[in-house]
Amino acid sequence: MKLFFYELHEGASDLLTDAILVSEAEHSPEAFADMVLAARAAVIDTFEEDTLAEAIARELERAHGFEYIGDEKLAASMSVGLEEEETFLVEVSPDYRSVIAELER
Repeated sequence: MKLFFYELHEGASDLLTDAILVSEAEHSPEAFADMVLAARAAVIDTFEEDTLAEAIARELERAHGFEYIGDEKLAASMSVGLEEEETFLVEVSPDYRSVIAELER
């Protein structure tokens, strides 16, 4: 089975919040953009999720059959580092959320 991956980014200069979605159907970038705009319009005034990206992802999941890869769906998480002691299994907990940040080195 072939899977197609789509990403939502929230925030231009602050901490970025991303949402990854998976679909068995391939959508053109333009079709995906149209779905995202419609999902945004549907949730913008009423969403209760922590981020707009998450709210849009959940709406795309509900309305268009995407699978949103949220933290609650993680089976395992690893922290990796250059040193072996920096590489370890991270406890998956509903009390913590994944955050991805880009930093200049």
